[in-house]
Amino acid sequence: MLDKKYIGELRKSLHTYAGVRREVIKQSGDALHYSKRAIFALHRENEKEAIEKLDEAEKGLQHIIKTYKKLPAIWQEGSFKAALEEYVEAELFFQFIKGKKLGKIKKIDIPHVVYLAGLADVPGELYRYAIKAATKRDREMVNSCTVLAQDIIGELIECNLTSYLRTKSDQAKRSVQKLEIVQYELSLREDV
Repeated sequence: MLDKKYIGELRKSLHTYAGVRREVIKQSGDALHYSKRAIFALHRENEKEAIEKLDEAEKGLQHIIKTYKKLPAIWQEGSFKAALEEYVEAELFFQFIKGKKLGKIKKIDIPHVVYLAGLADVPGELYRYAIKAATKRDREMVNSCTVLAQDIIGELIECNLTSYLRTKSDQAKRSVQKLEIVQYELSLREDV
């Protein structure tokens, strides 16, 4: 005999969470989009827009955290983790642009794994930024991007990462290699 009442409670709980999950996915997608737009604005040297988009991303993430704080399972939702990761990347890239030390993000409590994943994405943005700087022959900025990316890799290596974070770290290493090539090629052109 099956306890249909209990099974009904499980079904109701599952359906309730499915609705919450859909809402979290939508809101996370919006926050991720704002973070990407903030990064894009930083590459275009539009600090005002970058700040606006970072604020929107932060508000969206804070709303999710506040609204669903009694449902810790949302922290495991891929869309939410991706949005947090993109926000970390955008916030850290913004810190670099402002000449600040990259460190803890105080506005949102970021899980360590998500922070490290976002940090591992920063060298890719530094590479793109260095390419733009190299076209202007801004050797100092190219060097700054390279040094920071190398520092990030140095710290990630010390973490002895595995799985997803190892993949992210390997991508960051490739960005560092590309930065070093840009730095080298720029030095060759300046000697001519």
